[in-house]
Amino acid sequence: MRQETKMVIREYGESLLIAFILAMIIRAFVVQAFKIPTGSMIPTLIEGDRILVNKFIYRFHEPERGDVIVFKYPENPKIAFIKRLIALENEKIMIHNGRIFIDAKEITDPAISSRFYYNRGPYGDVNQEITVLEKSLYALGDNSANSRDSRYWGYVPRKNLIGKAILIYWPPYRMRLIK
Repeated sequence: MRQETKMVIREYGESLLIAFILAMIIRAFVVQAFKIPTGSMIPTLIEGDRILVNKFIYRFHEPERGDVIVFKYPENPKIAFIKRLIALENEKIMIHNGRIFIDAKEITDPAISSRFYYNRGPYGDVNQEITVLEKSLYALGDNSANSRDSRYWGYVPRKNLIGKAILIYWPPYRMRLIK
């Protein structure tokens, strides 16, 4: 093999190795792709949507009510879940007549108030006020009738938070920022 050919192969090999290492660093710390497996977030996200999740945003500011978050499922941390953040630590949440009340005040944010939330599960029963634990979050699916969420298994430990869903990138006709 000629010297020139060996140099070209080496250059391409080094470039591919660097690209691979950068891709792994970006995936681990910056942004990660996920596929939506269920309809628990309809109409915001539908089954089969592919999304990008910002994994570093919560290093710079706290999660906010209404964010669509990805987290490790509290009952099996090997599984990633996606839900809408409804209540923060130490807040008192109650679901009444399909509406969300935090500290006895109805939530008016359209990302939350435009949906009907059913009273279900041990953490979302009728007339039940729940106080979110320290270093925890309370998250619900937008499709309340078909979502296993904090109403059933309780709180999302803050340490389980992976990031904020920011963009649907596939299929192309659904491409948009997630709100």
